[in-house]
Amino acid sequence: MAASSTVATSLTSAGAVPKDVHADPDTDSWSLVIKRLLAESFGTFLLVVVDCGGAVIGALDGEITAVARSAATGLLVMVMIYSIGNVSGAHLNPAVTTAFAMRGAFPWRRVPVYWGAQVVGAFLGAGLLRCMFGDVENLGATLPHFGAARGFAMEVILTVILVSVVLGTATRHRSIGPNAAIASGGAVALSSLFSRPVSGASMNPARSLAPAVMSGELHGLWIYLVAPFVGAALATLMMRVLHSHKHRSEREAAQGR
Repeated sequence: MAASSTVATSLTSAGAVPKDVHADPDTDSWSLVIKRLLAESFGTFLLVVVDCGGAVIGALDGEITAVARSAATGLLVMVMIYSIGNVSGAHLNPAVTTAFAMRGAFPWRRVPVYWGAQVVGAFLGAGLLRCMFGDVENLGATLPHFGAARGFAMEVILTVILVSVVLGTATRHRSIGPNAAIASGGAVALSSLFSRPVSGASMNPARSLAPAVMSGELHGLWIYLVAPFVGAALATLMMRVLHSHKHRSEREAAQGR
């Protein structure tokens, strides 16, 4: 044990291993924490610009279909996991952050600051759309089109799908590696493809909150603030049954490396 510690120290001093590889993820430096929050804010900003922007631009020119929006959102999630997953875990979603914390792969004390970063990014994205196009299509606000009960149930189901994929790939992070991005992006795309007409396929409280507040369209907003957390809790419970053994790689997937 002492020998391995000496070797690790020597390699770190020589620059062969990054200094933060052996750091306790719960006691990271402030600079690393800030990088993680910036990554979450930036990623959620782009998520809102792409998903909500698809609704806005589609309303203006009529050429962006629901299928195109679903594909674009799924691809955005995929590329952001590839690009910032090693920095912050690329949650981009308060429900995903909460699920990782419930799983024990992410410290609860960091949950509020991740939420804050995601909400800030979402508002910046909605603000940009409003500045560019005005209050078109309620800035892409999600609405239940078949009643609150159906909308709530659909958002719970969709979040169960998304979080199950996120947690399931995290338990095999070392073997799946970057391909987890394809699974997560695919889960977002497939969920949107069949359910967007029902609930808007948000699965993300930050993504729904920002355009709703900035456009003033608050109808049914509670659905999108509550249902994703219910779905995240149900998915986490299911993963405890299916993947009862926790792996260290889950912390790497949830917090970056």
